[in-house]
Amino acid sequence: MTVNAFFDTNILLYALGAPAGSSTDARNEAAYRLVDAGGRISVQILNEFTDVAVRKLQLSWPTIQELLALTEVLCGKALPLTSEAQKSAVSIASRLGYRIYDAMIVASALEAGCTKLYTEDLHHGQVVEGLRIENPFRGLATP
Repeated sequence: MTVNAFFDTNILLYALGAPAGSSTDARNEAAYRLVDAGGRISVQILNEFTDVAVRKLQLSWPTIQELLALTEVLCGKALPLTSEAQKSAVSIASRLGYRIYDAMIVASALEAGCTKLYTEDLHHGQVVEGLRIENPFRGLATP
């Protein structure tokens, strides 16, 4: 089966149960179902995940390492950041007005051959070079 989904950091955070709490339960479940079905991530996503886990969630390094290992089981080896993707990100950022970090996620998803990017941070329904951006939490109760 071909995996055509790419996950932004927030999808992983919800899928792995963080942030936890009754107001995010629906998001946790929706994200877990997506990640469980398979998808790709990049090293950038792992770095952002680690940053949030340390700064905001104040998780211990052993816990973070366990979660990163689980992420690799669920999503496979993270895709490297390439200079080709970075050039593509600059083009995407200049055309669409995205921040370079968001454009890099789009460019990495395109480089991976994905057709869907799951995120709550970009424009739901927008299609960039054949990649459809989808907010899987649309319609769910917001915290």
